[in-house]
Amino acid sequence: MNRLTMGSLFDGIGGFPLAAVRTGITPIWASEIEPFPRAVTKRRFPRMAHKGDITELNGKLLFPVDVICGGSPCQDLSVAGARAGLAGARSGLFMEQVRIIKEMRTAERERGRTGAGIRPRFMAWENVPGAFSSGAQKGEDFRIVLEEILRIHHGGAVVPRSFPYSWHDAGVIEPESGFSLAWRCLDAQYWGVPQRRKRIFLIADFAGDTAPKFLFDVLDELFPDGPDGSEGGIILI
Repeated sequence: MNRLTMGSLFDGIGGFPLAAVRTGITPIWASEIEPFPRAVTKRRFPRMAHKGDITELNGKLLFPVDVICGGSPCQDLSVAGARAGLAGARSGLFMEQVRIIKEMRTAERERGRTGAGIRPRFMAWENVPGAFSSGAQKGEDFRIVLEEILRIHHGGAVVPRSFPYSWHDAGVIEPESGFSLAWRCLDAQYWGVPQRRKRIFLIADFAGDTAPKFLFDVLDELFPDGPDGSEGGIILI
């Protein structure tokens, strides 16, 4: 079986590439605008190509990979910030992540690939829990995140609003033929980091039902005896 390959957007100092190599995934390229983080990853991952500013990338010209990872800037979503949300100049860069994935998948179809062969098949997104409550209406920004990702698979898809209710810490868009999406809020203190640091982790599978299996079945199998930091129930959409 061929090893999965990965492209990392908003790469920082290479958190996703580090996780990738530890799980048998090969990081092929990364996009990061800041010089110091790029210097770190050039030293730690010398075979990984560096593509620079995400706004200047054309997905059709990027080397195809199986997985696209990215933690788009969180400042406008965080409860510690001004809460401009996805309308903000920084957190709004999430839309660039969606654009690149769409362009890559379109290019793959133009090359004649179909079904599970279209790359990237998987998307991983990480961000602060403030995304659950950000937006003109509480939680609207997270709804947009879900809807934009779903529309990569189905252009006319609509995700209902949660307002006036809050988004759950964990959820699944019920798998349909050829697509699944799941998210889970995890706290770093339960994963070997000596601090409380909650983050949303979201996975989308554009050609199968594996997203909830990765975030729930696999994690629970790996850590059956301890807490994972997620709270509350799972919501199905």
